Amino acid sequence: MLRIASEVVEGMDALGDLRRAVSIFGSARVAPTDPYYKAARRTAMLLAQADYAIITGGGPGIMEAANRGGRDGKGRSIGCNIELPFEQAANPYIDTLVNFRYFFVRKTMFIKYSSAFVIFPGGFGTLDELLEALTLIQTGKISHFPVVLFGCSYWKGLCDWLRDTVLADGKIGAADIDLLQLTDDPDDAAARVIAAQHGGG
Repeated sequence: MLRIASEVVEGMDALGDLRRAVSIFGSARVAPTDPYYKAARRTAMLLAQADYAIITGGGPGIMEAANRGGRDGKGRSIGCNIELPFEQAANPYIDTLVNFRYFFVRKTMFIKYSSAFVIFPGGFGTLDELLEALTLIQTGKISHFPVVLFGCSYWKGLCDWLRDTVLADGKIGAADIDLLQLTDDPDDAAARVIAAQHGGG
């Protein structure tokens, strides 16, 4: 319990001065030559230029791309790294690094300090962050903020299943589907976040 409390305090001390930030998620298994890496880097750069700090999980792949883009845009680049058995190393494009042992404390920091989530293709960890945010928005535990899915073809199967099975069976409402915004364009992804901040979406 003391370790959990100390992680919460450490995270709040490190991030408490943030005015606005965007958390960007996606696979750690993406190389710098991958189109999604390049798109994440540009998206983060545009958001940093609009005065958003960039928060990621601090690792390689999409996380590295986003932190790198934050640096490109002269913004603050933050990594919330998780201690794993196979030692996920922090990427070299981070200004503020906070290390966590517990996933739920780390997720609390993502939610607490973010104005939006931009979610690139990823695996179980990425899906976990996505569904956590949607659940908290749906239940009114946090204020509504943009959840942008980048990569229409990648996310199409999930969105179709949510609409054709989960919604059709009455397990969620139509408004819940509308929480998800899809795009294939970094400029559009950044614009959706910025527009929401200014009351445009």
